[in-house]
Amino acid sequence: MAKMIDANELDLQEKLVTLNRVSKTVKGGRIARFAALMVVGDGKGHVGFGLGKAAEVPDAIRKGIEDAKKNLIEVSLQGSTIPHEILGIYGSGSVLLKPAAPGTGIIAGGAVRIVLELAGVRNIRSKCLRSNNPVNVVKATFEGLKQLRTASQVAAERGIDVNAVKANGGNN
Repeated sequence: MAKMIDANELDLQEKLVTLNRVSKTVKGGRIARFAALMVVGDGKGHVGFGLGKAAEVPDAIRKGIEDAKKNLIEVSLQGSTIPHEILGIYGSGSVLLKPAAPGTGIIAGGAVRIVLELAGVRNIRSKCLRSNNPVNVVKATFEGLKQLRTASQVAAERGIDVNAVKANGGNN
């Protein structure tokens, strides 16, 4: 089981990814509500997302932030990029994340860019391969970020030296 990350100890920034106006048709007419997809992060390897729904926009945003703080994950970073290439898949959303050299910047679309900026990644290339629905894209990005592991983490799991992992390209 993964250790819980305490949101109160982190200096979190919050950004709105998307705001949807949704309506429900009932006997008396339509009921309009708002759904806000929020991402929070400290820029140092901790990031989370949440979906808040309410009748008013500020309430939906507040609920989204609260949900995002409950779903924080820790991202394995290697300097200002990610340790290896990864494909994150959630539902019909699929996001390819590739490490990039220093100075490249964040080459990513809107929803992926927000997640990566708040996670603290500064140099990366990415591509949304299937769905461009913001909710599925954010969830697919998180699935990819959860799978990232550094060479030292792989070595610790396998009980071998870090140099052996690097020499074999992770195939040992």
